[in-house]
Amino acid sequence: MFQPAILHQYGRISELRIAKEDGHIHGLDLDTNPQFPFNTTPLSLSMAKAQRKKASKKELIVQKAASMFREKGFPATSMRDLAESVGIEAASLYNHIQSKSEILHQIIFRISEDCNRHIDEMDSSGLTSLQKIESVIRFHIKMMLHKFEDYHVMINEWIHLEAQPLNDFITQRRSYVQRLESFISEGIASKEIKPILPYVAVLTILSAVRGLEFWHRSQKNYSPEELEENMVSYLIGGLKC
Repeated sequence: MFQPAILHQYGRISELRIAKEDGHIHGLDLDTNPQFPFNTTPLSLSMAKAQRKKASKKELIVQKAASMFREKGFPATSMRDLAESVGIEAASLYNHIQSKSEILHQIIFRISEDCNRHIDEMDSSGLTSLQKIESVIRFHIKMMLHKFEDYHVMINEWIHLEAQPLNDFITQRRSYVQRLESFISEGIASKEIKPILPYVAVLTILSAVRGLEFWHRSQKNYSPEELEENMVSYLIGGLKC
C-alpha cells in the first residue's frame, strides 16, 4: 500500500511514494543522496504507528463502554469496571479518554450525526414522501440491528449527558422528529399517506424500531433481513393510502 508524500528538495517539490511495507522512500536513497542528507522516515512511521495504536485502543474503550452502558446503565458503570473489561489499569484509561462522560458524549453524538446525515440526504433526494419514510425506517432498523450497543445507549442513556450536550441533544432530537413529521405531512397532502396525526405516525415508527431490542434478547432465529422486510412491509402498509 502506497501513500503520496510531498518533500521539498532545495526549492523543488517532488512527489514521491512511501512504501509502508519497508519504510523506504522510492525514487531517492536517503542515506547516500547529498541533496537529502537527513532521513526522518523511521521516526515518522513510528509516530504514525503509535497514533494508530492509540486510536485503536480508544475505539476499543468506547466499544466496551457502549456494551457496559447498555448492560448496566451509565451510572452503574465505573471506570474501574471499564478498565478491567479492556484489560488495562484504571489510571491508564486517562491516556485515552478524559472521563466517562466524554465516552457517553462520543457514543450518543456519533449516532445522532448519522441520523441527521441520513435525513439531510432524504431532504435533497427527490424521492416521494413514502419513499423517504421507507428509507428512514430501513435506516433505523439497520442501526438497531447492526449498531445495537451504540443505538441503545443513544435512546436510553442520553439523560445522563452533561448540561450543555444534553440541551444540544434534546434540540437535535426535537428537530429530527419535526422533520420526520414533515415527510408524513407532505405524504398526506399528496395522497400517498392516509390522513393521520404525523406525530402519531413518527412515534409508532420509532417505537416499533426500538422494539427490536427484544429480538436481540430472544432466541428467535429470524434473520436481520427478514425482520427488516417484514417491519417495512407492516409499517409502510399501515401508512399507504
